[in-house]
Amino acid sequence: MKSKENLVFIGMMGSGKSSIGSMVSKKLNLNFFDIDQLIENDQKMKISKIFEIKGENFFRDIEKKITLNILKSKKGVVALGGGGFINRVIKNEVLENHLSFWLNWNIDTLVNRIKNSKKRPLAVNSSKNELIEIIKKRSIIYSKALYKIDCENFTKQQIAKKIIDIYESN
Repeated sequence: MKSKENLVFIGMMGSGKSSIGSMVSKKLNLNFFDIDQLIENDQKMKISKIFEIKGENFFRDIEKKITLNILKSKKGVVALGGGGFINRVIKNEVLENHLSFWLNWNIDTLVNRIKNSKKRPLAVNSSKNELIEIIKKRSIIYSKALYKIDCENFTKQQIAKKIIDIYESN
């Protein structure tokens, strides 16, 4: 890997962090770590179930522990959960030691992707206006990422190529 340790994907739920991150990792022959998947494996239940049974605070604690462990001990491509970068400790670790990519989409695109999702706990209980507010608030924080990748009107392959080009020029 280059001077920065991992390539870290940041963005709203439904932004393609997992699918694009997986593509980039394959093309660069790097390990891929999907934080949400690792949490589900660790807890042996889906994230929606974790929220339902143990609550968001429990989930955020596990998310922080697993994310920091991966970022500090592994090398590769990391897809953060939608709320992971909101955590100050995770955000600081990412900004100080890793290449961060914000997968940015138009608000309407994101709302359409997540509004009917049963597997996204924050989406299940939110109205369209509440989702728009979440997206706006998180975008302010996501904008701190090293690279903003505008994804609208591009294929996953084109987005992955943009990211690989940036990575290879570092």
